Amino acid sequence: MGETIHSSTVVGWREWVALPAIDVPWVKAKLDTGARSSALHAFDVEELDGGARVRFHVRPWQDSDRDAVAVECPIHDRRLVRSSSGHAEHRYVVLVELELCGRRVQAETTLTNRDEMGFRMLVGRQALRQGGFVVDASRSFVGGKAPRPVRRRNRGKV
Repeated sequence: MGETIHSSTVVGWREWVALPAIDVPWVKAKLDTGARSSALHAFDVEELDGGARVRFHVRPWQDSDRDAVAVECPIHDRRLVRSSSGHAEHRYVVLVELELCGRRVQAETTLTNRDEMGFRMLVGRQALRQGGFVVDASRSFVGGKAPRPVRRRNRGKV
């Protein structure tokens, strides 16, 4: 007794996800079972209300400044996060609802500059476990691709 059993949903190592609560309908994400928490590309990060809230901007497209979204939300936590290369960084943690393959989960998400990374978002194992997702590393976009205009925008072609 105790733990809720989810039926598993197989997903690929990269997927298009939505962040409906912060008005980001599409962002290409890497699903990473090696990362505990999720991470989102954020810039102009500013603490508000004596440390209770944070304001930041999200750019959903790789290599583009277009369509930035302003977000303000409560700070859930602050953590020292160590990257796979060993670099440590203090980050704000916010709770972000993400939608993947028709399932919605609330993900503990750190805010960081991911300009040099291949994906604007990384979905970590906590969110994957909570949503009952199983990652098949040999597959991509199991949940479907974003519409062609969105994919072109992500590649900076619009």
